[in-house]
Amino acid sequence: MCGIIGIVNEKRDVVPDLVAALKRLEYRGYDSAGVATLSESGDIERRRAQGKLLALEELLERDTLSGSIGIGHTRWATHGAPSETNAHPHATAEAAIIHNGIIENFQELKNELQALGHRFETQTDSEVVAHLVSAKIREGLDPVAAVRETLPRLTGAFALVFMFSGRPDLLIGARRGSPLAVGYGDESLMLGSDALAIGPICQKLSYLEEGDWAVLDKGGVTIYDQDNHKVERPVQVSSITSMNLGKGGYRHFMLKEIYEQPQVIGDTLNTMVNPVTGRVALPNLPALKRASSLVVVACGTSYYAALVGKYWIERLARLPVEVEVASEFRYRRPVLREGQVALFISQSGETADTLAALRHCRAEGLGIMSIVNVLESTIARESDVVLPTVAGPEFGVASTKAFTAQLTLLAALALVLAGHRGHLDETEEARLVRALMEAPAVAAGILNESSHLEHLARELVAPARDVLFLGRGTSFPIALEGALKLKEISYIHAEGYAAGEIKHGPIALVDDSVPVIVVAPSDDLFPKTASNLAEVNARGGKTIFIGDDEGLSQLSGLSGHIIMPRVDPFVAPLVYALPVQLLAYYAAVAKGTDVDQPRNLAKSVTVE
Repeated sequence: MCGIIGIVNEKRDVVPDLVAALKRLEYRGYDSAGVATLSESGDIERRRAQGKLLALEELLERDTLSGSIGIGHTRWATHGAPSETNAHPHATAEAAIIHNGIIENFQELKNELQALGHRFETQTDSEVVAHLVSAKIREGLDPVAAVRETLPRLTGAFALVFMFSGRPDLLIGARRGSPLAVGYGDESLMLGSDALAIGPICQKLSYLEEGDWAVLDKGGVTIYDQDNHKVERPVQVSSITSMNLGKGGYRHFMLKEIYEQPQVIGDTLNTMVNPVTGRVALPNLPALKRASSLVVVACGTSYYAALVGKYWIERLARLPVEVEVASEFRYRRPVLREGQVALFISQSGETADTLAALRHCRAEGLGIMSIVNVLESTIARESDVVLPTVAGPEFGVASTKAFTAQLTLLAALALVLAGHRGHLDETEEARLVRALMEAPAVAAGILNESSHLEHLARELVAPARDVLFLGRGTSFPIALEGALKLKEISYIHAEGYAAGEIKHGPIALVDDSVPVIVVAPSDDLFPKTASNLAEVNARGGKTIFIGDDEGLSQLSGLSGHIIMPRVDPFVAPLVYALPVQLLAYYAAVAKGTDVDQPRNLAKSVTVE
């Protein structure tokens, strides 16, 4: 969620690097931004602004700031409305801090500090950390000791970076529940939310583990665990330095990432399909081969990918699959059984609810697998088996290419499990693998013929206040995902339903002002979906059909249609995800919303 960055470089001004790093963290979602440095006299100086980074940049042009040490922050509001006052960094005379997470006991600490005479300026939970560490310094502790005494007082989740007046050589970072990385450069040392923030400046990095805190000073980097013992964490070379992080000529990151999907699907398949045998190979999965059932836990778009995976795995491998919303999973006290294996799906690998669910399953003795897009993430590091998507950095808050990469892995997993469990012979496996290998070319063809989609989105979807999406079988989760995409970036109310459920309530919403988008490839369920579509037409609904020519020939009364190539039903979810993404994108563009950074949303939800 919030983006944090800290840099110490005794040889040059760090403010340009701070601002550049914050730009790379914009994808996380934010409502205000700020930076702080130390003046030549060692005092803390801040510049903060509500809104986009452009406002902060304009402020820095009018009221310049420089320094060899600094911290920067993009805030996604939790406690306290978006405002310049509530923007980070928060500071006292002694210390400045930036924070990603939630301090759950902040009110208790605030009351205690106010009784000691501390005066608070903001409505945030984060400011209490600055005052708490300052109180320790005023008691006579040095900054390192003050942080060591402060951290155990904090309840909740945090990634924190501390900077201290009079100490141009010292940054301290700490993590509990929220990710934080340390960067090692030729001239700079850094702390940051992720590799994207650090990579272009520091070519090497390490990730703090749960409870770690790190001291960056003239002596280098010293890392302590939650028991304050010195520890070593692996240092690795960042792959971000050589990546093109721009829009590549596209209007938005989201559109660029939609158009990257043929390559992403192909690259993901190439990591799993043996070109000689034509068979799918995944990492050794002994626990899953013996599993009695699979529990899949995810949030948002990843949850919808999991639902598609449930259809595939149960149909092909005959393995029972439970799909769980991560934020609900632990709190209903799930009954976990011996022989179950848990699979966690997360683009960032840092989703707080998903990570908490993983640790719950670990404590219950389950084997842990994950599908993630960031191999260095906490979820990946805490898994027994990692299935990496090969999507590359995804900057659009609304996930697109990560979703189809997740689907690609789940399809491959279903084939491998089906073979291991004796429910798929080599001939049928070869047929389904061929269908998968053709998906990138099919996806590219859809994207090359997408102009009609823009017209439909502008004329039928963008003017609507409410939109319904319908689908059956594996198209049902695609309908859910289409509704989510439209809500996320256009702010149009949209709901996805299993098509057979339309007459159990939702059909009451249908009239000539409510577009109904039907995801309906030609499969064994198409006649049922066509019947549901006729029921909508009979009530005067505006129906938009997404399907192939064979299906279109059996329908009438449509307000619009998107003709798809005929594909094997097995791979339909992969390619039918594209038109629902594009409908949402073009509707949002028509409405003039902020496509890449929609209001109130964050890319990586690292707090509960």
